[in-house]
Amino acid sequence: MIRLRRPAVVPSKSPAAAGPAMSPAVARLRRTRRTMTLLFASTTAACLVVLATVAVRIDSDSRRSGLDHEVGSRAVGLSRAVWFDEGALHLEPLREDELARSAEVLAVLQTAPGESPSVWNVVPARSALPEEDWLDHVWRSVLEEQETVVLSAPSEKGGRLRWAAAPVWDGDRIGAAVLVGTALARSEHDHDLLVRWLALGCTALVCCAAAVGHLLSGRAMRPALLGLGQQEQFLAEAAHELRTPLATLRLVVERDGSSAETLRLVDRLSRLVTGLLTRARTEAGTQRVELVPLRLDQLVETTVEELPDHEYVTVSSEPVVVLGDPDLLAQAVRNLVENAQRHGGPAGSPVEVTVTPGLVTVRDHGSGVPPADRERVFARGVTGGSGAASGATAVSGAAAVSGPSAVSGAAAAPEAGTGAGLAIVRWVAELHHGSARLTGAPGGGLLAELRLPGHPAARTPSSSSHESSGTVGA
Repeated sequence: MIRLRRPAVVPSKSPAAAGPAMSPAVARLRRTRRTMTLLFASTTAACLVVLATVAVRIDSDSRRSGLDHEVGSRAVGLSRAVWFDEGALHLEPLREDELARSAEVLAVLQTAPGESPSVWNVVPARSALPEEDWLDHVWRSVLEEQETVVLSAPSEKGGRLRWAAAPVWDGDRIGAAVLVGTALARSEHDHDLLVRWLALGCTALVCCAAAVGHLLSGRAMRPALLGLGQQEQFLAEAAHELRTPLATLRLVVERDGSSAETLRLVDRLSRLVTGLLTRARTEAGTQRVELVPLRLDQLVETTVEELPDHEYVTVSSEPVVVLGDPDLLAQAVRNLVENAQRHGGPAGSPVEVTVTPGLVTVRDHGSGVPPADRERVFARGVTGGSGAASGATAVSGAAAVSGPSAVSGAAAAPEAGTGAGLAIVRWVAELHHGSARLTGAPGGGLLAELRLPGHPAARTPSSSSHESSGTVGA
């Protein structure tokens, strides 16, 4: 026989968080609100960026087109004001033409076959024109196109200008070209001003959209927050209403000198109520699961010792420390053992519980569960029943129970059940970042495994570093 101990909680080295902790459900709703605000603002920003990009592109093309039309029209008009007379170019009209006087940059290119163009009538100065190589390029473009050409090039001073060169015909050949230039600075300045105003306006609209989205998401989540508050109030009232009569019942039992078994049942009922309320609050998101370092081997031994029929349960354990919630882990272990007792063979069939680092296994000696059904039995609501033969809801022919789900075939009488036992086991395992599964045991029977991550920072006392094995309560 082994000595049973209450599960020891290993002190944690991390300091406790200061101040009241926010409930997970409220934190999740706040994260959702922030996500919705960000999504609303991002969508608005994306739409505004697309619209602003289109507007900038249209404005740029429109300004470029208008500037090209202006400089091209001026060059064509001035090209008609000059003429050739027996090979001599007459530029006198340019001195009196209003278009010539208002031009920012004006020049006339004339060339003989095979020679570089000569520059005449430069306004305001030769430095306002591009370099010689570029003038050759303009002249060749006019000869190739046989019409007005428009292109951009810098002047010798470095300023960017838009140029138009219109041909002047000398009979059937091009004898000269009128070159007119206008600066791009003013147009680019107006374009940059538009871009800045668009950026400022879009930023203001995105901020407004974020504020409106935050307000609307807050209003939309207000009923959810109210519902969470009402649910928490209900659970608190239910806890009070359930614990008060249980406490009174325990006092009555102690005063009347009832048996230790009666006191144990009352304590067990109190723990079940606490576990159910904790589970309800955790699933609703109004309470966090507090994972603390604890001795898993002692918790399992204590849980098994409190079962009403533990004479045939054998516990083999070694010191193991895990991070967990004592009440929830005890409930998971209790469900596994009771399930094995109820469906692991005839009454009085042995059940072996083994605790090793990060693992609790419960073995029964029933007919087992088919491999295809070993995952399905962890779903909520999966039970057996009188219709087990049909295979619709039965698991290996096992009858349902009013508490844990049936996991092994047995000769137990059919009973109605809720199918929540193994679902609770898996839920507890996932809360502890672990897992739960069923496998076939060597030599027959079923092996239920509850895997839990260890706690490497905690060290078990050397005085407890022994293995305990025996029949609990025998």
